[in-house]
Amino acid sequence: MISQLSWKIGGQQGEGVESTDRIFSTALNRLGYYLYGYRHFSSRIKGGHTNNKIRISTMPIRAISDDLDILVAFDQESIDLNAHELRSGGVIVADAKFDPTVPEGVDATLFAVPITAIAEELGTSLMKNMVASGASWALLGLPLEVFNKAVEEEFGRKGPAIVEKNIEAVKRGADFVLELAGGPIDSFKLGPADGKQKLFMIGNDAIGLGAVAAGCRIMSAYPITPASEIMEYLITKLPKFGGTVIQTEDEIAAITMAIGANYAGVRTMTASAGPGLSLMMEAIGLAGMTETPVVIVDTQRGGPSTGLPTKQEQSDINALIYGTHGEIPKIVIAPSSIEECFYDTIEAFNLAEKYQVPVILATDLQLSLGKQSCEVLDYNKIVIDRGYVVKDIPDREDGSMFNRYAFTENGISPRVLPGEKNGIHHVTGVEHDEAGRPSESTVNRKKMMDKRMRKLNNLKVTNPIHLQAPHAEPDILIVGMGSTGGTIDQARIRLDGEGIKTNHMTVRQLHPFPVEEVLPELKKAKKVLVLENNATGQLASLIKQNIGYHDKIVNVLKYDGNPFLPSEVYNECKKVAGNKPQEELV
Repeated sequence: MISQLSWKIGGQQGEGVESTDRIFSTALNRLGYYLYGYRHFSSRIKGGHTNNKIRISTMPIRAISDDLDILVAFDQESIDLNAHELRSGGVIVADAKFDPTVPEGVDATLFAVPITAIAEELGTSLMKNMVASGASWALLGLPLEVFNKAVEEEFGRKGPAIVEKNIEAVKRGADFVLELAGGPIDSFKLGPADGKQKLFMIGNDAIGLGAVAAGCRIMSAYPITPASEIMEYLITKLPKFGGTVIQTEDEIAAITMAIGANYAGVRTMTASAGPGLSLMMEAIGLAGMTETPVVIVDTQRGGPSTGLPTKQEQSDINALIYGTHGEIPKIVIAPSSIEECFYDTIEAFNLAEKYQVPVILATDLQLSLGKQSCEVLDYNKIVIDRGYVVKDIPDREDGSMFNRYAFTENGISPRVLPGEKNGIHHVTGVEHDEAGRPSESTVNRKKMMDKRMRKLNNLKVTNPIHLQAPHAEPDILIVGMGSTGGTIDQARIRLDGEGIKTNHMTVRQLHPFPVEEVLPELKKAKKVLVLENNATGQLASLIKQNIGYHDKIVNVLKYDGNPFLPSEVYNECKKVAGNKPQEELV
Protein backbone atom coordinates (compact mmCIF):
# COMPACT_ATOMS: atom_id res chain seq x y z
CA MET A 1 0.00 0.00 0.00
CA ILE A 2 1.05 3.60 -0.61
CA SER A 3 0.80 6.64 1.66
CA GLN A 4 -0.10 9.21 -0.99
CA LEU A 5 -1.41 9.54 -4.53
CA SER A 6 -2.24 12.33 -6.97
CA TRP A 7 -5.35 12.44 -9.14
CA LYS A 8 -6.29 14.98 -11.79
CA ILE A 9 -9.34 15.50 -13.96
CA GLY A 10 -9.32 17.69 -17.06
CA GLY A 11 -11.76 18.89 -19.70
CA GLN A 12 -13.56 21.94 -20.98
CA GLN A 13 -15.05 24.37 -18.51
CA GLY A 14 -18.72 23.71 -18.00
CA GLU A 15 -18.72 19.96 -18.62
CA GLY A 16 -18.56 18.71 -15.04
CA VAL A 17 -14.88 18.83 -14.10
CA GLU A 18 -15.54 20.83 -10.94
CA SER A 19 -18.45 18.67 -9.75
CA THR A 20 -16.48 15.48 -10.39
CA ASP A 21 -13.61 16.76 -8.29
CA ARG A 22 -15.96 17.95 -5.56
CA ILE A 23 -17.75 14.63 -5.08
CA PHE A 24 -14.57 12.56 -5.45
CA SER A 25 -12.69 14.61 -2.85
CA THR A 26 -15.68 14.81 -0.49
CA ALA A 27 -15.86 11.02 -0.38
CA LEU A 28 -12.12 10.81 0.34
CA ASN A 29 -12.51 13.37 3.11
CA ARG A 30 -15.26 11.22 4.66
CA LEU A 31 -12.77 8.36 4.86
CA GLY A 32 -10.37 10.61 6.77
CA TYR A 33 -7.66 11.20 4.15
CA TYR A 34 -5.69 14.44 4.02
CA LEU A 35 -6.27 16.36 0.78
CA TYR A 36 -4.70 19.29 -1.02
CA GLY A 37 -6.27 20.62 -4.21
CA TYR A 38 -5.24 22.92 -7.03
CA ARG A 39 -7.60 24.39 -9.65
CA HIS A 40 -6.37 25.42 -13.07
CA PHE A 41 -9.17 27.21 -14.91
CA SER A 42 -9.68 29.77 -17.66
CA SER A 43 -10.98 33.29 -17.19
CA ARG A 44 -14.24 32.59 -19.02
CA ILE A 45 -17.61 31.28 -17.93
CA LYS A 46 -17.69 28.32 -20.30
CA GLY A 47 -15.12 26.69 -22.57
CA GLY A 48 -11.36 26.61 -22.36
CA HIS A 49 -9.29 23.90 -20.73
CA THR A 50 -9.63 23.39 -17.00
CA ASN A 51 -8.22 20.80 -14.63
CA ASN A 52 -8.44 20.03 -10.93
CA LYS A 53 -5.64 18.19 -9.16
CA ILE A 54 -6.03 16.50 -5.78
CA ARG A 55 -3.21 15.12 -3.69
CA ILE A 56 -4.43 12.39 -1.32
CA SER A 57 -2.38 11.33 1.68
CA THR A 58 -2.56 9.35 4.91
CA MET A 59 -0.52 12.16 6.54
CA PRO A 60 -0.94 15.96 6.70
CA ILE A 61 0.06 17.75 3.46
CA ARG A 62 0.07 21.38 2.37
CA ALA A 63 1.44 21.28 -1.18
CA ILE A 64 0.61 19.93 -4.60
CA SER A 65 2.77 17.08 -5.85
CA ASP A 66 5.26 17.25 -8.69
CA ASP A 67 3.91 14.18 -10.44
CA LEU A 68 0.61 12.46 -11.13
CA ASP A 69 -0.72 8.92 -10.70
CA ILE A 70 -4.15 9.06 -12.36
CA LEU A 71 -5.35 11.42 -15.08
CA VAL A 72 -9.06 11.49 -15.96
CA ALA A 73 -9.56 13.13 -19.36
CA PHE A 74 -12.79 14.30 -20.98
CA ASP A 75 -10.93 15.33 -24.14
CA GLN A 76 -7.61 14.82 -25.93
CA GLU A 77 -6.44 18.31 -24.99
CA SER A 78 -6.46 17.27 -21.33
CA ILE A 79 -4.14 14.37 -22.16
CA ASP A 80 -1.83 16.48 -24.31
CA LEU A 81 -1.53 19.22 -21.67
CA ASN A 82 -1.23 17.07 -18.54
CA ALA A 83 0.16 13.64 -19.44
CA HIS A 84 3.75 14.85 -18.94
CA GLU A 85 3.05 14.95 -15.18
CA LEU A 86 2.29 11.23 -15.03
CA ARG A 87 4.86 9.11 -13.27
CA SER A 88 6.11 5.96 -14.95
CA GLY A 89 3.33 3.42 -14.59
CA GLY A 90 0.62 6.05 -14.25
CA VAL A 91 -2.89 5.66 -15.64
CA ILE A 92 -5.08 7.67 -17.99
CA VAL A 93 -8.83 7.13 -17.76
CA ALA A 94 -10.25 8.77 -20.89
CA ASP A 95 -13.61 9.02 -22.57
CA ALA A 96 -13.65 6.56 -25.48
CA LYS A 97 -15.85 9.03 -27.35
CA PHE A 98 -12.86 11.03 -28.66
CA ASP A 99 -10.62 8.03 -29.48
CA PRO A 100 -7.88 8.98 -26.98
CA THR A 101 -4.16 8.49 -27.58
CA VAL A 102 -1.14 8.64 -25.29
CA PRO A 103 1.55 11.16 -26.32
CA GLU A 104 4.90 9.76 -27.38
CA GLY A 105 7.35 9.35 -24.51
CA VAL A 106 4.67 9.03 -21.80
CA ASP A 107 4.87 5.73 -19.91
CA ALA A 108 1.23 5.32 -18.89
CA THR A 109 -1.59 2.83 -19.27
CA LEU A 110 -4.65 4.09 -21.16
CA PHE A 111 -8.13 2.90 -20.16
CA ALA A 112 -10.63 4.07 -22.77
CA VAL A 113 -13.98 4.05 -20.97
CA PRO A 114 -17.24 4.93 -22.78
CA ILE A 115 -17.91 7.62 -20.21
CA THR A 116 -20.34 9.69 -22.27
CA ALA A 117 -22.04 6.63 -23.80
CA ILE A 118 -22.76 5.09 -20.38
CA ALA A 119 -24.15 8.39 -19.13
CA GLU A 120 -26.40 8.76 -22.17
CA GLU A 121 -27.69 5.21 -21.68
CA LEU A 122 -28.80 6.29 -18.22
CA GLY A 123 -30.65 9.28 -19.58
CA THR A 124 -28.26 12.25 -19.86
CA SER A 125 -24.63 12.97 -20.77
CA LEU A 126 -24.51 15.21 -17.69
CA MET A 127 -23.89 12.09 -15.60
CA LYS A 128 -20.55 11.44 -17.26
CA ASN A 129 -18.86 13.03 -14.25
CA MET A 130 -20.28 10.26 -12.08
CA VAL A 131 -19.10 7.58 -14.51
CA ALA A 132 -15.59 9.06 -14.42
CA SER A 133 -15.67 9.29 -10.64
CA GLY A 134 -16.70 5.66 -10.31
CA ALA A 135 -13.88 4.55 -12.58
CA SER A 136 -11.33 6.52 -10.53
CA TRP A 137 -12.67 5.27 -7.21
CA ALA A 138 -12.55 1.65 -8.36
CA LEU A 139 -8.87 1.89 -9.35
CA LEU A 140 -8.04 2.86 -5.77
CA GLY A 141 -9.81 -0.19 -4.42
CA LEU A 142 -11.97 1.90 -2.10
CA PRO A 143 -15.51 0.88 -0.99
CA LEU A 144 -18.26 2.24 -3.22
CA GLU A 145 -20.60 2.58 -0.22
CA VAL A 146 -18.68 5.64 0.99
CA PHE A 147 -18.73 7.22 -2.45
CA ASN A 148 -22.46 6.58 -2.78
CA LYS A 149 -23.07 8.51 0.45
CA ALA A 150 -21.32 11.52 -1.07
CA VAL A 151 -23.52 11.15 -4.17
CA GLU A 152 -26.65 11.10 -1.98
CA GLU A 153 -25.51 14.29 -0.26
CA GLU A 154 -24.81 16.01 -3.59
CA PHE A 155 -28.07 15.06 -5.35
CA GLY A 156 -30.46 14.29 -2.47
CA ARG A 157 -32.37 17.55 -2.91
CA LYS A 158 -33.28 16.44 -6.46
CA GLY A 159 -35.08 13.35 -5.28
CA PRO A 160 -34.40 9.60 -4.94
CA ALA A 161 -34.73 8.87 -8.65
CA ILE A 162 -31.86 11.20 -9.52
CA VAL A 163 -29.75 9.80 -6.69
CA GLU A 164 -30.30 6.23 -7.93
CA LYS A 165 -29.40 7.17 -11.50
CA ASN A 166 -26.12 8.76 -10.38
CA ILE A 167 -25.25 5.82 -8.13
CA GLU A 168 -25.84 3.52 -11.10
CA ALA A 169 -23.52 5.72 -13.21
CA VAL A 170 -20.82 5.37 -10.55
CA LYS A 171 -21.23 1.58 -10.49
CA ARG A 172 -21.07 1.23 -14.27
CA GLY A 173 -17.93 3.35 -14.48
CA ALA A 174 -16.34 1.28 -11.74
CA ASP A 175 -17.32 -2.05 -13.29
CA PHE A 176 -16.06 -1.08 -16.75
CA VAL A 177 -12.61 0.09 -15.66
CA LEU A 178 -12.14 -2.89 -13.32
CA GLU A 179 -12.87 -5.22 -16.22
CA LEU A 180 -10.25 -3.42 -18.34
CA ALA A 181 -7.67 -3.36 -15.53
CA GLY A 182 -8.42 -6.82 -14.18
CA GLY A 183 -9.26 -5.40 -10.76
CA PRO A 184 -7.91 -2.60 -8.53
CA ILE A 185 -4.29 -1.66 -9.24
CA ASP A 186 -2.03 -2.72 -6.36
CA SER A 187 0.32 0.24 -6.81
CA PHE A 188 -2.65 2.61 -6.36
CA LYS A 189 -4.01 1.10 -3.17
CA LEU A 190 -3.88 3.73 -0.42
CA GLY A 191 -3.06 2.85 3.13
CA PRO A 192 -5.86 3.36 5.64
CA ALA A 193 -6.66 6.91 6.68
CA ASP A 194 -6.39 7.97 10.31
CA GLY A 195 -10.17 8.34 10.50
CA LYS A 196 -9.98 11.70 12.28
CA GLN A 197 -12.63 14.27 11.51
CA LYS A 198 -11.31 17.01 9.24
CA LEU A 199 -12.74 20.05 7.56
CA PHE A 200 -12.28 20.34 3.81
CA MET A 201 -12.63 23.86 2.47
CA ILE A 202 -11.09 26.69 0.48
CA GLY A 203 -9.44 29.68 2.12
CA ASN A 204 -12.26 31.99 1.03
CA ASP A 205 -14.81 29.89 2.91
CA ALA A 206 -12.59 29.95 6.01
CA ILE A 207 -12.38 33.75 5.76
CA GLY A 208 -16.16 33.97 5.45
CA LEU A 209 -16.64 31.71 8.47
CA GLY A 210 -14.08 33.76 10.39
CA ALA A 211 -15.98 36.94 9.57
CA VAL A 212 -19.22 35.48 10.93
CA ALA A 213 -17.45 34.30 14.09
CA ALA A 214 -15.86 37.74 14.52
CA GLY A 215 -19.25 39.43 14.57
CA CYS A 216 -19.17 40.85 11.04
CA ARG A 217 -22.75 41.56 10.02
CA ILE A 218 -22.36 43.48 6.74
CA MET A 219 -20.22 42.72 3.72
CA SER A 220 -20.20 45.26 0.93
CA ALA A 221 -18.34 44.08 -2.16
CA TYR A 222 -18.23 43.79 -5.92
CA PRO A 223 -17.70 40.31 -7.46
CA ILE A 224 -14.17 39.60 -8.69
CA THR A 225 -12.03 36.50 -9.09
CA PRO A 226 -10.73 35.05 -6.81
CA ALA A 227 -12.61 36.86 -4.02
CA SER A 228 -16.21 36.18 -5.07
CA GLU A 229 -16.55 32.99 -3.02
CA ILE A 230 -16.31 35.07 0.17
CA MET A 231 -19.41 36.96 -0.95
CA GLU A 232 -21.16 33.75 -1.98
CA TYR A 233 -20.43 32.15 1.38
CA LEU A 234 -21.62 35.14 3.39
CA ILE A 235 -24.76 35.59 1.28
CA THR A 236 -25.98 32.27 2.69
CA LYS A 237 -24.70 32.79 6.26
CA LEU A 238 -25.06 36.41 7.33
CA PRO A 239 -28.88 36.62 7.06
CA LYS A 240 -29.08 33.83 9.66
CA PHE A 241 -27.42 36.22 12.12
CA GLY A 242 -29.29 39.37 11.19
CA GLY A 243 -26.65 40.47 8.70
CA THR A 244 -26.52 41.03 4.96
CA VAL A 245 -24.29 41.15 1.90
CA ILE A 246 -24.61 44.15 -0.38
CA GLN A 247 -23.33 43.88 -3.94
CA THR A 248 -22.23 47.39 -4.83
CA GLU A 249 -21.80 48.95 -8.26
CA ASP A 250 -18.02 48.98 -7.93
CA GLU A 251 -15.16 48.63 -5.45
CA ILE A 252 -15.14 52.33 -4.61
CA ALA A 253 -18.70 52.05 -3.34
CA ALA A 254 -17.84 48.81 -1.56
CA ILE A 255 -15.02 50.28 0.54
CA THR A 256 -16.80 53.56 1.32
CA MET A 257 -19.92 51.69 2.39
CA ALA A 258 -17.79 49.45 4.63
CA ILE A 259 -16.16 52.52 6.19
CA GLY A 260 -19.56 54.12 6.83
CA ALA A 261 -20.98 50.98 8.42
CA ASN A 262 -17.92 50.56 10.65
CA TYR A 263 -18.22 54.21 11.71
CA ALA A 264 -21.81 53.44 12.72
CA GLY A 265 -20.55 50.59 14.92
CA VAL A 266 -21.30 47.52 12.77
CA ARG A 267 -18.40 45.22 12.03
CA THR A 268 -18.19 45.34 8.23
CA MET A 269 -15.72 44.04 5.65
CA THR A 270 -15.05 44.06 1.95
CA ALA A 271 -13.05 41.73 -0.27
CA SER A 272 -11.49 42.06 -3.69
CA ALA A 273 -8.41 41.34 -5.78
CA GLY A 274 -5.66 43.58 -7.17
CA PRO A 275 -7.76 45.65 -9.63
CA GLY A 276 -10.39 46.32 -6.96
CA LEU A 277 -7.74 47.11 -4.37
CA SER A 278 -6.38 49.82 -6.70
CA LEU A 279 -9.81 51.45 -6.84
CA MET A 280 -10.09 51.38 -3.04
CA MET A 281 -6.87 53.23 -2.28
CA GLU A 282 -8.25 56.74 -1.83
CA ALA A 283 -10.96 55.48 0.51
CA ILE A 284 -8.46 53.41 2.50
CA GLY A 285 -6.69 56.73 3.09
CA LEU A 286 -10.01 58.15 4.30
CA ALA A 287 -10.28 55.33 6.84
CA GLY A 288 -6.77 56.15 8.03
CA MET A 289 -7.44 59.87 8.32
CA THR A 290 -10.79 59.46 10.10
CA GLU A 291 -9.38 56.61 12.22
CA THR A 292 -12.25 54.37 11.23
CA PRO A 293 -11.64 50.62 11.51
CA VAL A 294 -12.20 48.56 8.37
CA VAL A 295 -11.18 45.07 7.22
CA ILE A 296 -10.23 44.48 3.58
CA VAL A 297 -9.38 41.12 2.03
CA ASP A 298 -7.08 41.11 -1.00
CA THR A 299 -7.00 37.76 -2.82
CA GLN A 300 -3.94 38.29 -5.00
CA ARG A 301 -3.99 37.12 -8.62
CA GLY A 302 -1.99 37.61 -11.82
CA GLY A 303 -1.69 41.24 -12.96
CA PRO A 304 -1.31 43.98 -14.04
CA SER A 305 -4.66 45.23 -15.36
CA THR A 306 -6.95 42.24 -15.95
CA GLY A 307 -3.78 40.16 -16.26
CA LEU A 308 -4.30 36.52 -15.32
CA PRO A 309 -7.46 36.70 -13.21
CA THR A 310 -7.61 32.95 -12.56
CA LYS A 311 -3.92 32.31 -11.93
CA GLN A 312 -1.55 32.42 -8.95
CA GLU A 313 0.53 35.50 -8.07
CA GLN A 314 1.80 37.44 -5.04
CA SER A 315 2.46 40.80 -6.64
CA ASP A 316 0.32 43.17 -4.55
CA ILE A 317 2.75 43.46 -1.62
CA ASN A 318 3.97 46.95 -2.49
CA ALA A 319 0.44 48.14 -3.24
CA LEU A 320 -0.85 46.77 0.07
CA ILE A 321 1.77 48.67 2.05
CA TYR A 322 2.39 51.82 -0.01
CA GLY A 323 -0.68 52.15 -2.25
CA THR A 324 -2.43 55.00 -0.45
CA HIS A 325 -1.31 58.58 -1.05
CA GLY A 326 0.01 60.30 2.03
CA GLU A 327 0.90 58.33 5.14
CA ILE A 328 -1.43 56.42 7.43
CA PRO A 329 -0.98 53.57 9.88
CA LYS A 330 -2.30 50.28 8.54
CA ILE A 331 -1.79 46.57 9.24
CA VAL A 332 -1.19 43.90 6.59
CA ILE A 333 -1.42 40.22 7.56
CA ALA A 334 -0.83 37.26 5.22
CA PRO A 335 -2.30 33.94 6.42
CA SER A 336 -0.55 30.81 5.19
CA SER A 337 -3.10 28.04 5.81
CA ILE A 338 -6.83 27.37 5.86
CA GLU A 339 -6.84 27.49 9.67
CA GLU A 340 -5.06 30.85 9.65
CA CYS A 341 -7.58 32.25 7.16
CA PHE A 342 -10.21 31.63 9.83
CA TYR A 343 -8.34 32.81 12.92
CA ASP A 344 -6.62 35.75 11.17
CA THR A 345 -9.95 37.11 9.96
CA ILE A 346 -11.16 37.27 13.55
CA GLU A 347 -7.90 38.91 14.61
CA ALA A 348 -8.15 41.39 11.73
CA PHE A 349 -11.47 42.72 13.06
CA ASN A 350 -10.03 42.99 16.58
CA LEU A 351 -6.91 44.79 15.37
CA ALA A 352 -8.93 47.17 13.21
CA GLU A 353 -11.03 48.28 16.17
CA LYS A 354 -8.26 48.20 18.76
CA TYR A 355 -5.95 50.43 16.71
CA GLN A 356 -8.67 52.20 14.68
CA VAL A 357 -6.93 51.52 11.38
CA PRO A 358 -7.50 49.69 8.08
CA VAL A 359 -6.42 46.05 8.31
CA ILE A 360 -5.73 44.19 5.08
CA LEU A 361 -5.80 40.40 4.97
CA ALA A 362 -3.64 39.32 2.02
CA THR A 363 -4.13 35.86 0.55
CA ASP A 364 -3.23 34.53 -2.89
CA LEU A 365 -5.28 32.62 -5.45
CA GLN A 366 -3.98 29.20 -4.44
CA LEU A 367 -4.82 29.78 -0.78
CA SER A 368 -8.13 31.43 -1.65
CA LEU A 369 -9.43 28.73 -4.02
CA GLY A 370 -7.31 25.61 -3.37
CA LYS A 371 -9.46 23.20 -1.37
CA GLN A 372 -7.57 21.61 1.51
CA SER A 373 -7.98 19.51 4.61
CA CYS A 374 -7.71 21.39 7.87
CA GLU A 375 -8.04 20.59 11.52
CA VAL A 376 -11.39 21.09 13.23
CA LEU A 377 -11.53 24.73 14.29
CA ASP A 378 -11.45 25.63 17.98
CA TYR A 379 -14.18 28.16 18.65
CA ASN A 380 -12.99 28.53 22.24
CA LYS A 381 -10.07 30.54 20.87
CA ILE A 382 -12.38 33.30 19.65
CA VAL A 383 -12.02 36.58 21.53
CA ILE A 384 -13.82 39.77 20.54
CA ASP A 385 -12.07 43.09 21.26
CA ARG A 386 -14.03 46.22 20.28
CA GLY A 387 -11.21 48.53 21.33
CA TYR A 388 -11.43 51.91 23.04
CA VAL A 389 -15.16 52.63 22.66
CA VAL A 390 -16.48 55.11 25.24
CA LYS A 391 -19.94 55.47 26.72
CA ASP A 392 -21.53 57.53 29.49
CA ILE A 393 -19.74 60.69 28.37
CA PRO A 394 -20.16 63.49 30.94
CA ASP A 395 -21.80 66.79 30.05
CA ARG A 396 -19.51 69.64 29.02
CA GLU A 397 -20.61 72.99 30.40
CA ASP A 398 -19.02 74.93 27.57
CA GLY A 399 -21.01 72.96 24.96
CA SER A 400 -17.88 71.95 23.08
CA MET A 401 -17.71 68.90 20.83
CA PHE A 402 -16.34 65.55 21.93
CA ASN A 403 -12.59 65.14 21.33
CA ARG A 404 -12.85 62.08 19.14
CA TYR A 405 -9.24 62.53 17.98
CA ALA A 406 -7.74 63.46 21.33
CA PHE A 407 -3.97 63.39 21.60
CA THR A 408 -2.98 60.33 23.63
CA GLU A 409 0.31 58.77 24.57
CA ASN A 410 -0.30 55.57 22.58
CA GLY A 411 -1.99 57.39 19.69
CA ILE A 412 -5.33 55.64 20.17
CA SER A 413 -8.14 58.13 20.79
CA PRO A 414 -11.52 57.42 22.41
CA ARG A 415 -14.00 56.17 19.84
CA VAL A 416 -17.68 56.96 20.18
CA LEU A 417 -20.54 55.45 18.19
CA PRO A 418 -23.21 57.68 16.62
CA GLY A 419 -26.11 58.46 18.92
CA GLU A 420 -24.10 58.38 22.12
CA LYS A 421 -25.09 61.33 24.32
CA ASN A 422 -22.42 64.07 24.42
CA GLY A 423 -20.42 62.27 21.74
CA ILE A 424 -21.03 64.64 18.85
CA HIS A 425 -17.92 65.48 16.83
CA HIS A 426 -16.93 66.45 13.32
CA VAL A 427 -15.70 63.91 10.73
CA THR A 428 -13.75 64.97 7.66
CA GLY A 429 -11.12 63.68 5.28
CA VAL A 430 -9.05 66.86 5.63
CA GLU A 431 -6.62 67.38 8.46
CA HIS A 432 -8.44 68.28 11.66
CA ASP A 433 -8.10 69.07 15.33
CA GLU A 434 -9.03 66.86 18.29
CA ALA A 435 -12.76 67.46 17.81
CA GLY A 436 -12.56 66.79 14.06
CA ARG A 437 -12.81 70.42 12.91
CA PRO A 438 -10.71 71.17 9.79
CA SER A 439 -7.35 72.64 10.70
CA GLU A 440 -4.31 73.68 8.66
CA SER A 441 -2.27 74.66 11.69
CA THR A 442 1.30 73.45 11.26
CA VAL A 443 1.55 72.67 14.96
CA ASN A 444 -1.69 70.67 14.94
CA ARG A 445 -0.71 68.89 11.70
CA LYS A 446 2.53 67.56 13.14
CA LYS A 447 0.92 66.54 16.44
CA MET A 448 -1.97 64.78 14.67
CA MET A 449 0.32 62.93 12.24
CA ASP A 450 2.57 61.85 15.10
CA LYS A 451 -0.47 60.69 17.08
CA ARG A 452 -1.78 58.53 14.25
CA MET A 453 1.60 57.00 13.48
CA ARG A 454 2.21 56.18 17.19
CA LYS A 455 -0.66 53.69 17.14
CA LEU A 456 1.40 50.81 15.83
CA ASN A 457 4.53 51.36 17.94
CA ASN A 458 3.46 48.57 20.27
CA LEU A 459 1.49 46.47 17.79
CA LYS A 460 1.01 42.85 18.80
CA VAL A 461 -0.06 40.37 16.12
CA THR A 462 -0.38 36.67 16.86
CA ASN A 463 2.58 34.82 15.30
CA PRO A 464 4.03 37.54 13.03
CA ILE A 465 6.20 34.77 11.57
CA HIS A 466 6.11 30.98 11.47
CA LEU A 467 9.50 29.43 12.06
CA GLN A 468 10.84 25.93 11.63
CA ALA A 469 14.44 26.24 12.77
CA PRO A 470 16.03 22.92 13.73
CA HIS A 471 19.51 24.30 12.93
CA ALA A 472 21.42 26.90 14.93
CA GLU A 473 23.53 27.79 11.88
CA PRO A 474 21.60 26.80 8.74
CA ASP A 475 23.15 26.67 5.31
CA ILE A 476 19.94 28.15 3.90
CA LEU A 477 17.00 30.00 5.42
CA ILE A 478 14.03 29.64 3.04
CA VAL A 479 11.58 32.53 3.38
CA GLY A 480 8.09 32.64 1.90
CA MET A 481 4.56 33.89 2.46
CA GLY A 482 1.00 32.78 1.83
CA SER A 483 0.45 29.42 0.15
CA THR A 484 4.17 28.62 -0.32
CA GLY A 485 4.61 27.27 3.22
CA GLY A 486 3.74 23.63 2.61
CA THR A 487 5.80 23.48 -0.57
CA ILE A 488 8.84 24.81 1.26
CA ASP A 489 8.34 22.30 4.08
CA GLN A 490 8.36 19.37 1.68
CA ALA A 491 11.54 20.52 -0.03
CA ARG A 492 13.23 21.33 3.28
CA ILE A 493 12.71 17.84 4.68
CA ARG A 494 14.46 16.26 1.71
CA LEU A 495 17.28 18.81 1.76
CA ASP A 496 17.93 18.10 5.43
CA GLY A 497 18.03 14.40 4.63
CA GLU A 498 20.83 15.10 2.15
CA GLY A 499 22.88 17.07 4.65
CA ILE A 500 21.90 20.58 3.55
CA LYS A 501 20.84 22.33 6.76
CA THR A 502 17.73 24.40 6.07
CA ASN A 503 15.40 26.47 8.21
CA HIS A 504 12.04 27.79 7.04
CA MET A 505 10.34 31.08 7.86
CA THR A 506 6.92 32.21 6.68
CA VAL A 507 6.37 35.95 7.06
CA ARG A 508 2.79 36.54 8.18
CA GLN A 509 2.93 40.19 9.27
CA LEU A 510 3.93 42.17 6.19
CA HIS A 511 3.35 45.60 7.70
CA PRO A 512 4.59 46.92 10.03
CA PHE A 513 7.45 44.57 9.28
CA PRO A 514 8.38 42.30 12.22
CA VAL A 515 12.06 43.22 12.38
CA GLU A 516 12.70 41.81 15.86
CA GLU A 517 11.44 38.36 14.87
CA VAL A 518 13.05 38.19 11.42
CA LEU A 519 16.48 39.72 12.10
CA PRO A 520 17.94 36.95 14.31
CA GLU A 521 17.05 34.27 11.75
CA LEU A 522 18.76 36.14 8.91
CA LYS A 523 21.86 36.61 11.04
CA LYS A 524 22.25 32.86 11.62
CA ALA A 525 21.88 31.76 7.99
CA LYS A 526 24.67 31.55 5.42
CA LYS A 527 22.21 32.23 2.60
CA VAL A 528 18.60 33.43 2.57
CA LEU A 529 16.43 32.16 -0.27
CA VAL A 530 13.25 34.25 -0.65
CA LEU A 531 10.50 32.47 -2.56
CA GLU A 532 7.64 34.49 -4.05
CA ASN A 533 5.19 34.51 -6.97
CA ASN A 534 6.11 37.81 -8.61
CA ALA A 535 8.67 39.23 -11.04
CA THR A 536 10.32 41.90 -8.90
CA GLY A 537 11.07 40.23 -5.57
CA GLN A 538 8.76 42.41 -3.49
CA LEU A 539 9.05 40.35 -0.28
CA ALA A 540 12.84 40.21 -0.63
CA SER A 541 12.93 43.99 -1.13
CA LEU A 542 10.82 44.42 2.00
CA ILE A 543 13.34 42.38 3.97
CA LYS A 544 16.29 44.32 2.53
CA GLN A 545 14.61 47.65 3.28
CA ASN A 546 13.84 46.80 6.90
CA ILE A 547 16.80 44.60 7.81
CA GLY A 548 19.51 44.57 5.15
CA TYR A 549 21.72 41.54 4.46
CA HIS A 550 21.54 42.20 0.72
CA ASP A 551 24.57 39.96 0.15
CA LYS A 552 22.84 36.92 1.69
CA ILE A 553 19.51 37.19 -0.09
CA VAL A 554 18.77 35.14 -3.21
CA ASN A 555 15.53 35.75 -5.12
CA VAL A 556 13.54 32.76 -6.36
CA LEU A 557 10.70 34.13 -8.47
CA LYS A 558 7.87 32.45 -10.35
CA TYR A 559 5.30 34.50 -12.23
CA ASP A 560 3.91 32.21 -14.95
CA GLY A 561 0.57 31.86 -13.16
CA ASN A 562 1.33 28.55 -11.45
CA PRO A 563 2.26 27.92 -7.81
CA PHE A 564 5.69 26.57 -6.89
CA LEU A 565 6.28 22.82 -7.01
CA PRO A 566 8.34 21.16 -4.26
CA SER A 567 10.94 20.06 -6.83
CA GLU A 568 11.47 23.66 -7.94
CA VAL A 569 12.22 24.78 -4.39
CA TYR A 570 14.48 21.77 -3.87
CA ASN A 571 16.46 22.41 -7.06
CA GLU A 572 16.90 26.13 -6.33
CA CYS A 573 18.24 25.30 -2.88
CA LYS A 574 20.66 22.80 -4.37
CA LYS A 575 21.96 25.52 -6.66
CA VAL A 576 22.41 27.92 -3.76
CA ALA A 577 24.20 25.19 -1.80
CA GLY A 578 26.54 24.67 -4.75
CA ASN A 579 25.22 21.25 -5.72
CA LYS A 580 23.79 19.98 -8.97
CA PRO A 581 19.97 19.61 -8.96
CA GLN A 582 18.78 16.02 -8.64
CA GLU A 583 15.57 14.19 -9.48
CA GLU A 584 12.17 15.77 -8.91
CA LEU A 585 10.43 15.22 -5.60
CA VAL A 586 7.74 12.58 -5.48
